[in-house]
Amino acid sequence: MNVRDAGPTMSARRAAAASRVKPVNLALQGGGAHGAFAWGVLDRLLEDGRLGFEGVSATSAGAMNAAVLAHGWLQGGADGAREALAGFWRAVADTSAVYSPFRQLPWMKGVGGFSLDNSPLYWITDSWLRMFSPYQFNPMNFNPLRQVLEAHVDFEALRRASPLRLFLCATNVETGRVRIFTREDISVEAVLASACLPFLFQAVEIDGEHYWDGGYVGNPAIYPLIYDCDCRDVVVVHINPIVRKGVPTSAAEILNRINEVSFNSSLMREMRAIAFVTGLIQRGQVAADQMKEMYVHSIRADEAMSELGVSSKLNADWDFLVFLRDRGREEAGRWLAAHFDAIGNRSSVDVRAEFL
Repeated sequence: MNVRDAGPTMSARRAAAASRVKPVNLALQGGGAHGAFAWGVLDRLLEDGRLGFEGVSATSAGAMNAAVLAHGWLQGGADGAREALAGFWRAVADTSAVYSPFRQLPWMKGVGGFSLDNSPLYWITDSWLRMFSPYQFNPMNFNPLRQVLEAHVDFEALRRASPLRLFLCATNVETGRVRIFTREDISVEAVLASACLPFLFQAVEIDGEHYWDGGYVGNPAIYPLIYDCDCRDVVVVHINPIVRKGVPTSAAEILNRINEVSFNSSLMREMRAIAFVTGLIQRGQVAADQMKEMYVHSIRADEAMSELGVSSKLNADWDFLVFLRDRGREEAGRWLAAHFDAIGNRSSVDVRAEFL
């Protein structure tokens, strides 16, 4: 049989498949152990294979996901990224089993039992954290996540040749300004700075400046994806519920909702700016080549995440992380089925209705 009649070669089929991949940017929120939800989203998107990632803006647990994603992709493409994310979260659970004060508690099992908001142990720990700072109860500044990150991410390799454009957000303690760490200055310190909750860890010092969790000023920051990436599509992976039905009445519920509102506020402001620019372009008040119209997409599970108390953000029990991963995979699968065709063409979320 003539070779020309044998159909496309393997390389040709791969090239054809690659040509159908749609590029997107990712915006990964933070939220402690709830970041395992984003792990599930990423796992499903990587498994699907129809999306390529240009830039990733991320904060806190999202920054950890972003660094591990980029490392895994550098090592072995999409499959390598999936394997790296799974290994990282398994290591987080194993580390928590050693250091977490909430480990192995029987009431943490089951879908409805992942929170400890009403347990005596949680209230004792919460009160303790409000009375003493990490400079007092952790003077040696020990952070077990440092060891996990160093074991699962080759930061030097990422600085040389990250396959993704990384933008990790942290808050400058003294100025209150946002700091975006890019590929050139990514390090374990940068990731820890992005995830530095001030009531748990001492501020992270980098080049003489001190940083706290990036969620206070950008959760995550969208503007780097607008100015520094070519792709117009941004897929926001939400961790903190935007909508939570009912008025919180307990102290824990009130503090949790305050945290959610404050950690969503910067994202809401950026979405307002995106909606404003989009309106100008669509009404013809400004030329499309003068401003960049962004297509916004949203993967979230507000109802499911609202069922989880604030204490569950500190729960890195493996069963809980797998539960969150599976919810993330489910939501990503639904989003792909409903909105894949919108990628590259339009927003799949009504920005004004959802964020303004």
